[in-house]
Amino acid sequence: MKTLTIRRPEGLARRIESEARTRGVSKSDLVQERLEAVALPAAAGLNDILAEAWAANVSDRTPRFRPAHKQKLAELIRAEKLRR
Repeated sequence: MKTLTIRRPEGLARRIESEARTRGVSKSDLVQERLEAVALPAAAGLNDILAEAWAANVSDRTPRFRPAHKQKLAELIRAEKLRR
């Protein structure tokens, strides 16, 4: 497991210490539990978005951020590769 050092305001530090003491767990375990509670739903939501994109063949669409001249160049290169 990796180590992460964070700076936090005094009030937050006291609340973490108090809750950890009350629950009988380490501060590290308490913070890790809270981070996982926030990170896992976000990751699950990302998986849903990726699954929908895959189903809709979004990967075949042209990115909107590519300028027209670069898009044309990419199409020409792709066409040349297909001819070979």
